[in-house]
Amino acid sequence: MDATFWAMIGLVLFLAILAYYGVPGLIGKALDARAERIRHDLDEARRLRDEAQQLLAEYQRKRKEAEQEAGDIVAAARREAEILVAEAKQKTDDYVARRTALAEQKIAQAERDAVAEVRGRAVDIAVEAAGKLLADKVDTGKDASLFKSALAEVKARLN
Repeated sequence: MDATFWAMIGLVLFLAILAYYGVPGLIGKALDARAERIRHDLDEARRLRDEAQQLLAEYQRKRKEAEQEAGDIVAAARREAEILVAEAKQKTDDYVARRTALAEQKIAQAERDAVAEVRGRAVDIAVEAAGKLLADKVDTGKDASLFKSALAEVKARLN
């Protein structure tokens, strides 16, 4: 008898023992359990992927809303800055106009004061000159009242 024959008998006996103890059923159950675990893991992975996609869509929506809100805030800040600049320019223009008007008033007042002073001096000089002329023309023998009345008349006309 050949060694191959004994090897085949050993194999058949081994397979018979395995079948007697129900090893093929145990292997089938183990493979079924593993397939069930794999199916469960795949279902869980699909569920997690769907959840992740929903979260991604929600975060993208929130990001767009935040970008829109930020854009609105920036636009509002720009409008407010433009308003503040316009107000500041208006206030500056008003201030310059008031200061210019005040300076013009001061200049006009100074002119009036200078003209009044010049007139006053001119009157004084004219009165003095008239007094001297009258004094030269009037004899010492004429009445002093004539001199005073003429002097008063000249002052009255020049003022």
